[in-house]
Amino acid sequence: MKTYSTKASEIERQWHVIDASDKILGKLATEAAKLLMGKHKPMFTRHLDTGDFVVVINAEKVRFTGKKAEQKLYHSHSGYPGGLKTVSLGRLMETNPARVIEHAVKGMLPHNRLGAQMLKKLKVYAGEEHPHLAQTGASSKGA
Repeated sequence: MKTYSTKASEIERQWHVIDASDKILGKLATEAAKLLMGKHKPMFTRHLDTGDFVVVINAEKVRFTGKKAEQKLYHSHSGYPGGLKTVSLGRLMETNPARVIEHAVKGMLPHNRLGAQMLKKLKVYAGEEHPHLAQTGASSKGA
């Protein structure tokens, strides 16, 4: 008996829609990361991108526990002296709520080229509307 190994040509991708309304950020991000990696499929293989496409809507309505809105900080550095920029979670939610979910999901994916490839299949929108209605017609998930 031979061991089965998934081939890239055998991978079939589906589209999943997740509604972020009143969901906790971390639980939403783990659900999205699991779908992006393909861990929900029996043909999951660590070294291949077997995951599906994920569309997250209503990113502006996601919830946080505790005082994260004031205390959690996101840092970025330009590479120049004095180039550190810091923004709080509450401020980032006001300006770009989609980036908060993208950042949370990115931290749960592999930190290599495979993880970057998986992250390209994540689509996050602040409101209800998204341009992927044709793909997500029959296989919608969430709510």
